[in-house]
Amino acid sequence: MAPGSFSPPSTDRTEQEEGSVLRPRFDANGLITAVATDHATGELLMVAHMNAEALDRTIATGLAHYWSRSRRALWKKGESSGALQVVRELRVDCDQDAVWLRVDCRRRDDTCHTGRTTCFYRVVQPEDRTLEGGAAPGAHTASTA
Repeated sequence: MAPGSFSPPSTDRTEQEEGSVLRPRFDANGLITAVATDHATGELLMVAHMNAEALDRTIATGLAHYWSRSRRALWKKGESSGALQVVRELRVDCDQDAVWLRVDCRRRDDTCHTGRTTCFYRVVQPEDRTLEGGAAPGAHTASTA
């Protein structure tokens, strides 16, 4: 199979969910969801999207590549910040419409563009639907004292 090409999703549910062939089920926009976690700790780092080229480059290079929906461009994570994500394991979910990357991050403090180690730094408070934990990195607040 040529680089950048993947087998189409199978119409046979058993083959798609249990088979040994990678058959990504890209959505109508040509994307799949990509979840990245820290290989050593399991901490959730980020959620992004991949098109076929990003998935192919990730597999071929061992470095995480994503598709930026806002910039409409391929993006190698950490190319400008130095926070490269080295893929240690790549898994696909049951129906192959999402991937899970277990990565080592070269500059963990730059995982998020806000300068945090994760993009998931705020907690939704169910009582009033406010967000807690949104202080800037290094900021001293009552909740971090």
